[in-house]
Amino acid sequence: MKPRERHVLLLWMLVCSGATEAVDPFTIGAGVAGTAAAGIFSPMIYCRFKECCRPNWVSFKSTGLKKDLDNKLFGQHVASRIILKAVDGFMSNDNPKKPLVLSLHGSTGTGKNFASQLIAENIYEKGIKSNFFHVLSATHHFPHPKQHLQTYKHQLKQLLRDSVTDCERSMFIFDEVDKMDPQLIDSIKSYLDYYDNLDGVSYRKAIFIFLSNAGGDSIAQTALDFWKAGQKREEIGHNDLGTSLSLSLFNNKDSGFFHSSLIDKSLVDFFVPLLPLEYKHVVQCAMAEMKARGRQPDQDVAERLAKDLVYFPKSERVFSSTGCKTVDTKLNFYL
Repeated sequence: MKPRERHVLLLWMLVCSGATEAVDPFTIGAGVAGTAAAGIFSPMIYCRFKECCRPNWVSFKSTGLKKDLDNKLFGQHVASRIILKAVDGFMSNDNPKKPLVLSLHGSTGTGKNFASQLIAENIYEKGIKSNFFHVLSATHHFPHPKQHLQTYKHQLKQLLRDSVTDCERSMFIFDEVDKMDPQLIDSIKSYLDYYDNLDGVSYRKAIFIFLSNAGGDSIAQTALDFWKAGQKREEIGHNDLGTSLSLSLFNNKDSGFFHSSLIDKSLVDFFVPLLPLEYKHVVQCAMAEMKARGRQPDQDVAERLAKDLVYFPKSERVFSSTGCKTVDTKLNFYL
């Protein structure tokens, strides 16, 4: 700790302990001294040791996100490119016109949650443990929408308001959107729109990310069509998936976005498709999991695990049915 910081910390400790009462009241009132010191130094001291919505705690690392997407999000060249450009452009803008809204779609285990976590890890010093990072699960937080829809709407709006009031760079992850009532999603439309503020609170610097399995079948079919045509996976572009994905979600009663005003009013900035994972990607996931556990990655172990998973189509065994979702639990069996 620098000398100046030590002096500031000592003064703050004296203020908090009431030691300012020893100050000559004819020179400066003890209460005034304490209040003035607290007003000047409390944010400085507090935010050095406790998370605050300040640059030392909230600061986007573009090169870090690119590196993580390239090296950790396996087999997702389309999603990685969209996410990096979208987040980089948004976070570098000090005066965005609206919040960033992403909707990530793909089958189980393709990396939707993981991609969201990588974004958080490169925005918040505390990563996914940040108080400004919020995950809302449809089945956990909104399990009975038919009976409690109005209550859920109120609670959700209150959470958004309180969170963004605490930090304008808050991030909200809505998991299992395909299991959410479309009316609940539509209830937050105004928070995602082009408003300077709502009741005195600006949401323009917040990030909203929706995660859903909906659309996964059509994404997988596109990937399979490319494979059957002998085209490389890397040749698949966003144009091959994006427009048809948003349209299918809008017309799918089970998507969570059925006739949603979020789509109708173009409030979702990017629909991000995540491709089904192949055998080689499962191997990469297993190797990464071993490394994360502090073990020496073993190619043989990774390949044995990957071979035992279920793939589709059944005869060709091209894509993993569960992606990398079960790799961490199954790995124990192979070590």
